[in-house]
Amino acid sequence: MLQLSHKGLKVYQQGLNLVAEVYEKTKSYPKEEQFILVSQLRRAVISVCGNLAEGAARRSYAEKKRFYEISRSSLVEVDTQIEISLILKYLNRNEIIALEPHLESVFKMLSKMIVNIDHGR
Repeated sequence: MLQLSHKGLKVYQQGLNLVAEVYEKTKSYPKEEQFILVSQLRRAVISVCGNLAEGAARRSYAEKKRFYEISRSSLVEVDTQIEISLILKYLNRNEIIALEPHLESVFKMLSKMIVNIDHGR
């Protein structure tokens, strides 16, 4: 693998932890959700890390900010899909409590990165 700067970011590491947690939690979803909610949830959580990495590789502040915003939006999508999973009883409250620190941590770090880009100009 390439030794790229984004891999050393705490937010990226937290994002990878979230990917692992989501994949583990979605293993138990019903078969009929494999190509619907499971697929969408997994794509969204992967998008958090992918857009973060792509943003870190961009040169302009505007491009960095845009990819970080997309990453944060994907995280909001993950949060919504987790909430749907609770309503549908695919996850229980304790499983969601275990995911919340990862979600909150990544959201706060991405938000701070976006604000810092605005102040860094």
